[in-house]
Amino acid sequence: MGLFSFFKFFKLRCFSFTASRDWLFRQSFANAGLRSVTTDLTHGNSISSTDMHCWIPKSPNRSKPNLLLVHGFGANAMWQYGEHLRAFTGRFNVYVPDLLFFGLSSTSEPDRSESFQARCLMRLMEAHGVQRMNIVGISYGGFVGYSLAAQFPEKVEKIVLCCAGVCLEEKDMEDGLFKVMCTEFVEEKRDLIKSILKNRRLSDLPKIKQKSLIIWGEEDQIFPLELGYRLKSHIGENAEIVVIKKAGHAVNLEKSKEFLKHLKYFLIDSL
Repeated sequence: MGLFSFFKFFKLRCFSFTASRDWLFRQSFANAGLRSVTTDLTHGNSISSTDMHCWIPKSPNRSKPNLLLVHGFGANAMWQYGEHLRAFTGRFNVYVPDLLFFGLSSTSEPDRSESFQARCLMRLMEAHGVQRMNIVGISYGGFVGYSLAAQFPEKVEKIVLCCAGVCLEEKDMEDGLFKVMCTEFVEEKRDLIKSILKNRRLSDLPKIKQKSLIIWGEEDQIFPLELGYRLKSHIGENAEIVVIKKAGHAVNLEKSKEFLKHLKYFLIDSL
């Protein structure tokens, strides 16, 4: 799209910051060799429907490892990984999905658990021929990524969990801790939050065996740093933790370069 087309688009969207940023990210993802695809994950004769959107490689190289980037609450996946994408597309087949009720993904299934999200991700990856993968999960995406690694251990090689309060227990929570700003699927997103909190006990959390990197912002006010150390202890010797100073919950955006440095060291330098 040329400059004139861009400004025409800009005018039609009433100078919407969100719309223009979405457009720029779409261009960036396309230029990085990805294409936008929505996959129907509906089972057989089920009366429920599930559609999951994902940015996938235009021409996947089966000799490369696969990398699944899972977003957290907030805007769609492009906003959380747009700045880091090009660091990985040369070394991995990169997949960037929208979780259910984010972006272009939705379901009429009543299940709102992270385990259901994880199963849908696995079905999505299998639909695109992916049998093994590495995972990066930010915040809520870490809950989903952890569940995927626990449910399908043979499918996951390494996992990065960024500010993901996976070891949270129901008793840790205070009313109003989650203040999710959203304009679409509002009730469904509230249900997602309720699902990860309900009857949550550390004793019920399975231990994953994959090599794991935990990244946390020292000043995280959503999931305090204590939860990062709790997660490190829970996983055990296969996990290492990196604490990024002067960063809060959105450490991937607040300290983008440092965040990327640790991702590359863990995912690429050890290849």
